[in-house]
Amino acid sequence: MRVLVTGARGFVGGHLTAALRARGHEVIEADRAARDDEVLALDVTDALAVRAAFDLAQPDAVAHLAAQASVPASLEDPDGTFAVNAGGTLHVLDAARALAAEGARARVLVASSADVYGAQPPASYPLRETAPPLPRNPYAASKAAAEALAQAYARSYGVDAVVTRAFNHIGPHQDERFAVASFAAQIARVEAGLDRVVRVGNLEASRDVLDVRDVCSAYVLLLEGDGEAGEVYNICSGTATTMRELLRRLIEIGRVPVEVREDPERMRPSDVPVSVGDASKLREATGWTPRFPLGAALRAVYDDARTRTKR
Repeated sequence: MRVLVTGARGFVGGHLTAALRARGHEVIEADRAARDDEVLALDVTDALAVRAAFDLAQPDAVAHLAAQASVPASLEDPDGTFAVNAGGTLHVLDAARALAAEGARARVLVASSADVYGAQPPASYPLRETAPPLPRNPYAASKAAAEALAQAYARSYGVDAVVTRAFNHIGPHQDERFAVASFAAQIARVEAGLDRVVRVGNLEASRDVLDVRDVCSAYVLLLEGDGEAGEVYNICSGTATTMRELLRRLIEIGRVPVEVREDPERMRPSDVPVSVGDASKLREATGWTPRFPLGAALRAVYDDARTRTKR
């Protein structure tokens, strides 16, 4: 199977391309930040460029990962966030529709986010896909718009599009703008004698956290054809862990005394107190189940942070 991956050089993209190749699939990597001839330069906000990428790749499946994924960045630039996340998804779906009109139907996976759920009534947890989107920031709103487009194209044009709502996922090479990666990087710097303080945001929030490799294994199954067009699938562990506990476990892995200090700059104005999901629908459609325990995921994040600090 030929798989076109947008955002291929991002955090998840790198892990997904590896997972796809391990399954024997041919991967065409596309990314706005392409730096070599092995990666197709692609800005998904450019409709003509997206159509040209599809014409060149002739994919059997498309993993649409390209996104502006930072909540703080979305608060600073809502317009740019929508241009990438909603507009880019529209261009990908239009290209898939054109490809199907030529007789080459491709499965399109639109990577959304559990952030679309926002804060739900307590009785709603763990969240199922039937919970209504209640976005609390422009990033989540842009992802909700991308989901709606994918479902509309599946229903109106017969595009073979599925939507995933991955809950928090962690792993090597994640940007330090994200909490767990930031914790690990700061602790690694303390271990290296470069600092003594770990600056944090809201530690009382609880999150459903997965290893990025488990998220990618779910993506692969859906790209291979499991699941139904127009449907939304949660990818989650079903267990919530507080940010305080995640920090504690990373400090334990680092084995170094640190001073933890709250940083107002790291507090989100509309943080969701708890986020935990139910992956029954995905499990029934694909047989997927997470394989990597949280401790192993945290260890992988910290080992990566330590290596980056040494560099």
